[in-house]
Parts: sequence; C-alpha cells; structure tokens
Amino acid sequence: MFGTCCQIGGKMAPSGTLSLLQRIPGSTAVFLALFGVLVTVQCDEQVPVIMWTSEGSSLPPQAPPTAGHIVGHQQLASYLEKALNVGPRNVVLFLQDKMSIEDFTLYGGAFGNKQDGVFPNLEGALQASSSPLVLPAVSWPASNAVIGQLQDQLETSPLYMDPETLSQLRLNASSPALLVFRLPYGTGSDLLSAKEILSGNDEVMGQVMSIMKSQSVPYTAIYTGLQPSRKEAASLSVEAGLGGGRSLLQSRGGYRDRWRDRERQQRVKDVYPPVEFKEDDRTCMMLWAKGLTVSILRSNRWEEHDLTPSTFGEGVSPKLHGSDCDKSKARLVLNYENVLGHRSFKLIFVMSQRHYKVSARRWFTLDAVELEYDGTKATFNGSRNIYAPAEYSYRCKSVSSFRWPLLVPRSPKDPANQWRVSFDDFQIQGFNLSGSEFSYASDCAGFFSAGIWMGLVTSLLMVLVLTYGLHMIMQLLTMDRFDDPKGPGISVPQTE
Repeated sequence: MFGTCCQIGGKMAPSGTLSLLQRIPGSTAVFLALFGVLVTVQCDEQVPVIMWTSEGSSLPPQAPPTAGHIVGHQQLASYLEKALNVGPRNVVLFLQDKMSIEDFTLYGGAFGNKQDGVFPNLEGALQASSSPLVLPAVSWPASNAVIGQLQDQLETSPLYMDPETLSQLRLNASSPALLVFRLPYGTGSDLLSAKEILSGNDEVMGQVMSIMKSQSVPYTAIYTGLQPSRKEAASLSVEAGLGGGRSLLQSRGGYRDRWRDRERQQRVKDVYPPVEFKEDDRTCMMLWAKGLTVSILRSNRWEEHDLTPSTFGEGVSPKLHGSDCDKSKARLVLNYENVLGHRSFKLIFVMSQRHYKVSARRWFTLDAVELEYDGTKATFNGSRNIYAPAEYSYRCKSVSSFRWPLLVPRSPKDPANQWRVSFDDFQIQGFNLSGSEFSYASDCAGFFSAGIWMGLVTSLLMVLVLTYGLHMIMQLLTMDRFDDPKGPGISVPQTE
C-alpha cells in the first residue's frame, strides 16, 4: 500500500512491506501497512495523513503514492478534493500537535505485541471503512495547512470541538461541517508519557466516532499532525547507523549526548519573547503565554480564534496603543483586527496594586480582562483568583473562563457570558519590573494539593487509631489476688 518515505544519497529507499501487503486483502492491509513500516532512514520533514469514512460510506478509489514519494501541497489538495466530491461532506479532523510514522511503529504493536498497541479505535475504524486512504509521507507544511484546504473546499468555517460539545450538537448530513479536534502530543524523552497521551488521543477518537454513529450522520475522518514529532530522533538514528555500532555504546560524545543537545536547542528555539510595554524607555508591563484563544457562542456553536500567532513569536510586534501604567495601576491593551468577524478587537488587562495591613505587604491583582469589539465591552473579573505579591510576577499553567475558571463574567447579563478566553502557560507582571525579565513567579498552584491533603488526613486517622489503641492497653489491670490450690480458698466479701 505504501512504503518508506525518505531518501538516502538521492536514491529512494525500497519498501520492505510492499510485496507482503499485496497479498493481504482490503482494509486489513491498510492498517497492517501503517504499523508495519519500520523507518530506519532520515525522515525529518514528513507527517502521515490517514483518511477513512463511516460505515456505509466510501471514498473514491485513489492510487496511493509510490514508495519514497513525498506528497506536497497541491497533491494533498487533489486527494482531499476527490474524496469530498464523492464522500460525506461532514468532516471530522483529528489534528495532533505532532505526528510521525515512528509513533505507529513504536506504539502500534508493529512487532507482534498487538496487546500493547495504543490505537485500537483507529485500527477498528480503518478495518470497518470500505476504502481508507493512508498517505505515509506528506510534507508537513502541507499537513499544517489542511484546515485551510478543507475550509476552502467545504466553504464553511472550522468548529473546534471536544466530545462533550459534540454530544450536544445536531448535525445535518446535507449541510457540510468541519469539526476540528485538537489532540496533544507528549514532549521530552519520557516515552511512557507519550504512549499514555497517544492512548488518550485514541480514546477521544473512539468517543467522537461513537457519538457520530449514534447520530447516524455519515462522515469523513482525517487524522494527521501539524508537524513531525521525531525528526531529531530519525536523523540521529541515521548518524548512529552510519557511524558504526560502537558509537551506540559510547557514553561520551555519543549520539545520546547530541540528541540531548539538539532537544535543548529546539526548546530554546521554541521559546519566544514576551509582550513588553515600555513607558519612558522603562519596561513597566510584560505578558507571556504559550497559547491564547478566544471563542464566541453563535447559533449554539462555539467559534474559536487563535490569537497566539498575532501576539507572540519572532518578528511579531502587537499593537499596544491605549496601554498605560503608573505605580498603582496598569492597563495593557492588545489591538487586533478581523477577529471572529469583528473589524476592531481589543484584549485589555487591568491591574492594580495596594498595601494590605493583614499581610503587611503590597499585592497586585489582575482586576479584569476586557474584550472590546465594535463598541461593545465584555468584562471578566479576575481579582478573586489572580493575584501575587507586588514584587513578583503571576504564573499559571492554565487560565480560562470555562474549565476551572479563574476568570468569571462580571455579571449574569454581561456580554462576557457569550465569550470564552483561554491562556495556556500564562505569566504576567504589571509592576516593579527591572529590565526585560520577569521577576520571581508566584504560581497559582496551592501548596496543599489533593494528594497532600489525602496523605495528611490518612496519617491523622492512623494516629487517632494508634492513640486509642495505646489508651485501651494502658487501662488493662492485672489480678492482685491468686488462688492457692493447696491452701484454703479465697473468700471475697460482697462489700468489696
């Protein structure tokens, strides 16, 4: 069905599984081929794309790419156009942050250990589909643009969903829809966590397919990634292979050290500078977030817009006009254009600091996060949950207005009830900045977590049981009189 996806020295690598797959019929061959590809050459710019339909629907027959061929932007668009012209136009897109063919090799039970595979729902869907399509090597810029291609062909906007929201949505088979489910991917060298995350992604896909089946709506499903997940590992495996087997055993100067160095460099490269507002050549406010999204409720559907690319990144300079700061108050204004149909859109952070007598120190609070759009203002209150000592910055892994909200609408009638705001890995400071770096961060995670509380309560119960037992043992009294079998019997008067 398909072969390896790379080249060595300008020659295509042969497919080791092609002849075997030609003898396996139909849908079974597709999934076995996906898990049977063992990539041992450099494959650092490709992402697989998997496409299938629900039971009772089918895709038009399309010839898979030849072994070693990399599918580009135009060819991928051709594949999608042919599929949507014939197949269902309700498209479910599972978009993973990172993906490579090695993920299926490592975690898909490709070595006979099917019980350890983490893709049972994906495997079942491919086997149940009458005409699945697997593209093992797609140029990752092309896969990164798959949302735009689907949006142009379906002529509809994408809806970013989760299984809970999908269960409340009623789809129409005659009306096209583009449902996008973002899936995470494990980072770092913890293979166990990556396997658990991929298994969780497969469960999410299983839930989504079950909900679509219960609604009896035919659909076309696509599973792909935004960028390759193992480009560093693949290139290093080639270096190790060309360098000889001895290099694998070297503890100094070996490929593992180079792998760690490259991972460290990649992490540094992925970190972008924070938003910085200066007044009189002095930095007075800073904001950083790994992800920033806003969503609005329209026709019982949440429409999402990602503000991260226009706020953070190398060469990105957000418009900050309207911002101001002094010793007691600060106001950071981020200005955008054409956000969710609004020509003018502002994201405003209102902060203040004051002295509290109880703690005998100054604290700053994020009083409000405001959305101004076309003359309307939506206000989220954050002063109850987002605060830190005035000399510190505030940091939190997740700040949102819907899941474990730290931001709440100011009133039940406020337009903020129609909006959602979400920050991933959020950090902000509005006072006492020195230079262009954040001060020490006050994290939102409390000292007493759920595990600590469980341990303390359990220990307290154990101490109480032990104390009660010791108290009962200390109350035991021994006999002070004993009966002598050779002497007269002991008489105990009733008065005693």
